[in-house]
Order: sequence, then C-alpha cells, then structure tokens
Amino acid sequence: MPKEASSDKKPCVVVCSKAVIAAQRRGEELETTKKWSAGQNKQHVVTKNTAKLDRETEELHHQRVSLEVGKVIQQGRQAKGLTQKDLATKINEKPQIIADYECGKAIPNNQVLGKIERAIGMKLRGKDIGLPLEVVPKTK
Repeated sequence: MPKEASSDKKPCVVVCSKAVIAAQRRGEELETTKKWSAGQNKQHVVTKNTAKLDRETEELHHQRVSLEVGKVIQQGRQAKGLTQKDLATKINEKPQIIADYECGKAIPNNQVLGKIERAIGMKLRGKDIGLPLEVVPKTK
C-alpha cells in the first residue's frame, strides 16, 4: 500500500503496481525509479578487448581441429550408426558442435573430444588418432 503523502508534499515511495495505479487515480505525486538494465540479460558484455581477441589475424589465429580428426569422428559415428544429432544428444552437446568438429572448423576442447572419444570408441588425441579406444577398468 502506498504511504500517505506528508504535509510538505514529498513524493511517496510505492512498491506495488496496483498501488501505483490507485495513487495515480487519486492524483497523488509519485516517485518512480528504474533499475539500470532491469529485466534484460546484460550479464555478458562484449568489450573492445574481447572483440580484438575474437578477430583472427595472420600473427594471431586459433588452432583448429585437423581434418584427420574430423574424418575419424565421422567414420566412428557412421560405424556406430549415429547421425550428428544422435551423437550430440549422446554427449550432451549441440549438433552444430559435432558438425564443426567434422568440418575442421572447431577450436579443440579436451572435454568435448573426450566425450566424443568415449561415444565412438576411437582415439582422437595424441599420435594414435583413429585407433580403438582402450577401456580402462576403474579401480576402487
């Protein structure tokens, strides 16, 4: 409920929207404040430095997954009878990530590569790329 305006005509502070409407109908003075960027998803702000890092130049470029790894992922996926979407669902990633890895556009991420290795049963890292993945039993 709105507070009664004092005798020196200071604006009242209103919390509830129904109370604001009722006070406006009565002709009372209201003070409203808007929170900066309230109700918007402004958590991730791109700064100038971030934009510079995103741009690639000849001197500065991000390492990409090799086409050899992409072909091994594709062969392993097809051998298991999985589509890109099925493989992505199996490893809890987006289908576009699988497509990027197969095309050689993705920046390598060891966690994603590990998930794909386990799903297709083939090594994707190191010098043994394409060989079957050895399952090591967990010891307690």
